[in-house]
Amino acid sequence: MSKVTRRIATLTIGAVLAGVATLSSAYAADKIKLGVIGGEEEEIAEVVKKVAAGKGLDVELVTFADYSLPNEALSRGDLDANAFQHKPYLDAQIAARGYKITPIGFTIVQPIGFYSKKVKKLDELKEGAAIGIPNDPSNGARALKLLAANGLIKLKDPTKADASPLDIAENPKNLVFKELDAALISKQLDDLDGAIINTTYALGAGLNPVTDAIVQESRTDNPYGNFIAVRIEDKDKPALKTLVESYQSKEVEDFLATRFKGSILPAW
Repeated sequence: MSKVTRRIATLTIGAVLAGVATLSSAYAADKIKLGVIGGEEEEIAEVVKKVAAGKGLDVELVTFADYSLPNEALSRGDLDANAFQHKPYLDAQIAARGYKITPIGFTIVQPIGFYSKKVKKLDELKEGAAIGIPNDPSNGARALKLLAANGLIKLKDPTKADASPLDIAENPKNLVFKELDAALISKQLDDLDGAIINTTYALGAGLNPVTDAIVQESRTDNPYGNFIAVRIEDKDKPALKTLVESYQSKEVEDFLATRFKGSILPAW
């Protein structure tokens, strides 16, 4: 083979490979991996997946059992997006781990609630009652704010995003706070006088947030709306915009109303 022939062959192979790479990229743009928490949020994502398919986007769901993993998986590139968290939680994760992650569209809001198998009203809690709250900074603060809003405690700074029991200014009943993994609180409710439980885990434990929560966060203008998060460099990708549109669809809104009857609400 002459030098000219070899050069032509090399250029031809290169062009073919480039064409394959272009095709591969095009197909990749029509398929994404989305991380969600298993259970009710996965059910919602299944509806999103069907809506997205009608828009030409193939969504592969990757489920997780707790909140600590989806951002790490997204940061590593194992996911293209995740949908499980609110802004205070992401802010705390970014501060702790330096993630280059950003929200691109709201999905659902799940008002957090106070549950008990020992009392029916907050004023029935006894001196020194043991109260379970999530041990991550944002949801722990969220729990304390709910108790403060209902007069059980007072916080030094009610606006502090990562308030902990150390930030309590007044605790008239000397409540004892048990900081626990959010996924495990519902399993320990029998051993507590009460607990603030995230809606995902409350539903998973057979609790009905609408009828079983003694008190609950505001259902309107709630600052803890969940959203789709992506790596900052990917935020303008068309496939991810399609994912947002699929979440914020009439099909998903109708599913939430029918399936959850007010326990989980649209956040858009």
